[in-house]
Amino acid sequence: MARPPKRLPLYVTEFRDNRGTIRLRFRRKGQAVHYFKAAVFTPEWWAEYQACLAMAPAHAEKLRPGANRVVPGTVEALIVRYYQTARWKAKSASTRRNQGAIIERARRAIGPALVKGFKAHHAEALLAKMADRPAAANNMRKALKAIWAWAVAAELAPANPWESTARLKMKKGGFHTWTEDEIETFRRHWGPGTRERLALLLILNTCQRRSDAIRLGPDNVVNGRLVFRQQKTGTQMDLPIIGELRAELGRHRFEAGKPFLLTEYGKPFTSAGFGNWFAARCRAAGVPGRAHGLRKAAATRLAMAGATQQQIKAWGGWKNDAEVSTYVEAANRARQADQSADMMASRQSKLATAITNALPGNEISGRVATPTGLEPVFSP
Repeated sequence: MARPPKRLPLYVTEFRDNRGTIRLRFRRKGQAVHYFKAAVFTPEWWAEYQACLAMAPAHAEKLRPGANRVVPGTVEALIVRYYQTARWKAKSASTRRNQGAIIERARRAIGPALVKGFKAHHAEALLAKMADRPAAANNMRKALKAIWAWAVAAELAPANPWESTARLKMKKGGFHTWTEDEIETFRRHWGPGTRERLALLLILNTCQRRSDAIRLGPDNVVNGRLVFRQQKTGTQMDLPIIGELRAELGRHRFEAGKPFLLTEYGKPFTSAGFGNWFAARCRAAGVPGRAHGLRKAAATRLAMAGATQQQIKAWGGWKNDAEVSTYVEAANRARQADQSADMMASRQSKLATAITNALPGNEISGRVATPTGLEPVFSP
């Protein structure tokens, strides 16, 4: 097993066995140690991990009767059952990894609580404790709301207390959207033929998440187009390779079976590893952007070019209009501002002409221009 990423889930640690191979194990008090068999972070690996959390006998034998047993009727028991559902298993590996971490934090916070006694005010209290982290609170609310919705349908909970809660207000904007000046600054610093320039153009000209950009390679090129399935959503994508990206790809040599973007050791990037690497390259270039901000810049470019919401969704793989409406509305505001600027300039020109005509020596002397037209001069 190759060395796993540094951030491993709760109870998972790495060690080197007597053959020098790096392996992963699950260790939690009250359970036998489980040594993982599947490759790290694959769907099979996550299935092993979830089984360990649920203390399934096939993967995590109990050492003592009753030790760490999940109490029926508790939130923890509800979460364990949710992990066994088809709707959870149908989620992509990356979604299960990200949402699983959120759910496990909730499990530690409210796991012992009884489901039938968990009310809206309990949910509000949990969110209030996270008021200084509104994004994290909203993500937890979304995950738990979905679990309770399933529980109500399965008659495991009397009602969904999260329905009565509201999202915490967040600062608008999220990740910084790259400006055209910042893009040009990065291009000047990292010239043609560099990995940095290729990474920039790959995201900017495909409008993809970093998790998809790092997986794209020559095997995805079909008839001059990039054909692939998004990792997060499973959406099938079929995008043309446009001019500047095509030119940049022509400056590099690629190996079949490997992605376009590789580490300095010739290995594929992990999503987090690429994010950290690209952030460092942004700092070196003197720009504040991150990889996700390039995806937003690509959507902004499309909107400013007049693309519809459906066209932007086709490029980025977004599922609903709400996610792209922000870009379209911003572009429409900018275009309307440009149109109104022409109107304002025309109005100012007319006023300037009227004022000039009202100056001494002109035919309309004794009258001055006002915003509402020409008015007589007041004299006491």
